[in-house]
Amino acid sequence: MPLYMDEHRNMKGVTAAAVAEAHAKDLKVQGKHGVNYRNYWVDEEKGAIFCLVEAPNAEAAARVHKEAHGLVADEIHEVHQG
Repeated sequence: MPLYMDEHRNMKGVTAAAVAEAHAKDLKVQGKHGVNYRNYWVDEEKGAIFCLVEAPNAEAAARVHKEAHGLVADEIHEVHQG
């Protein structure tokens, strides 16, 4: 299954705790979209969040975020693990 990295920018005031909460919500709905959110990273200082996800396509990954908490990524890139 393809692997994607999504990027959320300009998330002023973001905290690691808030992102952990949002990630937990993703995990609850990901199965019905055929998606597996594997990991995430937070840069509180820059207001950035990055999520690594296995998904059939970028749109399915975006649907999970939208349904789970409404925080849709600014960009989603297909990546290949080296």
